[in-house]
Amino acid sequence: MSVFVLVPGAGGAAWYWHRVVPELHARGHEAVAVDLPGADEYAGLPEYTEAVVAAIGDHDELVLVAQSMGGFTAPMVCARVPVDLLVLVNAMIPLPGETPGAWWGSTGSEAARVAAAEAGGYTSEFDLDTYFLHDVPAEVAAAGEAHQRPEADVAFGQPCGIERWPEVTTRVLAASEDRFFPVDFQRRVARERLGVTADVVPGGHLVALSHPVELVDRLIGHLP
Repeated sequence: MSVFVLVPGAGGAAWYWHRVVPELHARGHEAVAVDLPGADEYAGLPEYTEAVVAAIGDHDELVLVAQSMGGFTAPMVCARVPVDLLVLVNAMIPLPGETPGAWWGSTGSEAARVAAAEAGGYTSEFDLDTYFLHDVPAEVAAAGEAHQRPEADVAFGQPCGIERWPEVTTRVLAASEDRFFPVDFQRRVARERLGVTADVVPGGHLVALSHPVELVDRLIGHLP
C-alpha cells in the first residue's frame, strides 16, 4: 500500500482531488488531499510546504502528486521529507530559485497557450469555461463553485526554495486536451528542465475532475 499525498494548484482547495481519493482507496491505497492557504495574503510557498509536511506526518511509502502550481511546492516538500515517487500533473516545473511569477515568461507558456488556441480554433482570451472546465462534467463544475478561491499574489513572488532538484524519482503526466498548459509545451518543459519524457493522459487541465479513473490508472502504473 502506498500513501498518495495530493497537492492542489492555485487556490489550494483539497476538494480538487475529491474524485481521485475514493478511486485510490478502492484500489487499496491511502490518500491524503492537502488543503493549502492559497487565498491567504500572508501565506506563500514556505507555508504551503509546511502544510504538506504536516499532512504527511509519520506516513511513509509516499507518493507525492502535485497539480499545476503545486509543482512549486512539491520539490520543496521533497527536500524536507523522504518521498518514494513524485508525480507532476499538468504542473509548473520550477528551476531552483525561480518564482511562479517569473515561470510564465521563462518557459514561454503564454505564447504556447495562444498558439494552441489558434491551432485548435478556440478563443485565446482566457476564461474558466474554455481553459479549465471544457471537459469537466457539468454537475462537477457546478459543485466546484463553492470551493473556488483566489490565489493570493504573495506566492507568485517567492522563489522555489531548493538548491537543486531533489533526488527522487520524478514522473510528469501531461493531459492531452490541456488548453492552459498545452501538451507539447509540457513535453518540452519536462524534457528541458528534468530530462524526462512526459506521459500523456486523457483530459484537460483539471484532469482529476474530468478523468479521475484514467488518472489513477496512470498514477498506480508509475508505482515502483
